[in-house]
Amino acid sequence: MHLADGVINVPTIAATYAGTAALVGYGIGKIKEEEIPKISLMTGTFFAVSLISIPVGPSSIHPLIAGLIGVMLGKRAPVAIFIGLLFQALLFQHGGLTTLGANTLMLAIPALLSHTLYQRIKGDNAMKKGMIVGATATIMSVILLVAVLVTSQPLFAQGAASVVNLIIIGHIPLVVIEAFVTGSALQLIMKSRPNWITGGGH
Repeated sequence: MHLADGVINVPTIAATYAGTAALVGYGIGKIKEEEIPKISLMTGTFFAVSLISIPVGPSSIHPLIAGLIGVMLGKRAPVAIFIGLLFQALLFQHGGLTTLGANTLMLAIPALLSHTLYQRIKGDNAMKKGMIVGATATIMSVILLVAVLVTSQPLFAQGAASVVNLIIIGHIPLVVIEAFVTGSALQLIMKSRPNWITGGGH
């Protein structure tokens, strides 16, 4: 879900950067020293995993793990996502600097909501809760991606074979993959480091 430079217009760039600045600022506030290893681990994981990318029109399909990051980091999730995307743009030209705000926002919002969703789902089955969170976060990210594209350029949504339709269809398998990966990861973490989930960065 890396939007490249030149895809969105200036007003959208400004608006998404403002939103990202607010979320990152919120996430940085009062970080405790003991949180840094977990934030670093999730940043590195996100950086590596989301480098796997398949171009689809002006965007791309790749593992998002926004749900996993959200459950693990809570309010710190936007920080990890921003840093990961920034280094991807600088080192590998995945995404762009003008679209860094949009790319961050499309993952950070679902990540933050995922933490709340996971805590509110009843039961102790980490696999089931993780699968719900992983699928939901991916769907939310796609919705935000479509909203950003259409807001910036309505032509992206025109025609049966529009960019928007291609993106939606292309992400359907990813919803299933994200559900399984997030569920499996949280099940494993719950067995070995349960406090990493229950703490959630709050």
